[in-house]
Amino acid sequence: MDVGLTVGDSLDRLEATLDGFDLAELSIGESAGTDDFDTTRLEEALTTADADLCVHLPYDQVVVTPVPELNDAISAYLSRLLAWAGSVGARKAVMHATARDPHDTSLRPLFTSQLTEIGAAADDAGVELVLENVGHQRRGYPLSVVGDLAREADIAVCFDVGHAYMEDGHDGIDRFLSSHGDLVSHLHVHDVRTRGDTHIPIGAGEIDYDLVGSHLTDFDGTVAVEVFTDDEVLLRDSARRASAALGATGADR
Repeated sequence: MDVGLTVGDSLDRLEATLDGFDLAELSIGESAGTDDFDTTRLEEALTTADADLCVHLPYDQVVVTPVPELNDAISAYLSRLLAWAGSVGARKAVMHATARDPHDTSLRPLFTSQLTEIGAAADDAGVELVLENVGHQRRGYPLSVVGDLAREADIAVCFDVGHAYMEDGHDGIDRFLSSHGDLVSHLHVHDVRTRGDTHIPIGAGEIDYDLVGSHLTDFDGTVAVEVFTDDEVLLRDSARRASAALGATGADR
């Protein structure tokens, strides 16, 4: 199991916080286009930290709409980003499971088709596409269907523990991992409180990470600590707590 950090679109944050972690998850597209990144600096920072790269595809871009021309453009756009990710050696690319209207069941076959096409582009780029649950958001597919959509398209899952808790509490985490834990290749870990606090250090919120660990015994995928702070002590403590729950040793190598 490799443990790393989400760093947004900031190379400064990547350089400042990555030491001792196995990977960085860098956001690309929209607010930070691929032309905006100094790839030499990125590669040097990863080499210095002896760390791998994952990327996060654009947050605001839905995957499917009712309009075929828009769907074609979305697929082409994300395929271009995936080609860039492959060119800089990214291992995985995280994509939100979103639709113009996730409650419109007629869009689900189109979503599966889009997901399959984008997954093929990821394969061509040498990058593993992973589908992230964002059912607590207005355009996110609910946990109850995300696993089925990923399975139909033969795509792995990025299970965001905090998002799942915000959507449906510990019951939602338990149900999803009971049914679809075998699809989980990548984890986003952070803590939350139901009053609305999110992406806080693990242990500061309400999530029982032992529940996650009970479903993901011997997890051998990747984990990204998605705690919104640059405090290295808090980041490392969250990494240790998540790793302990998953039966590993933590971020310090």
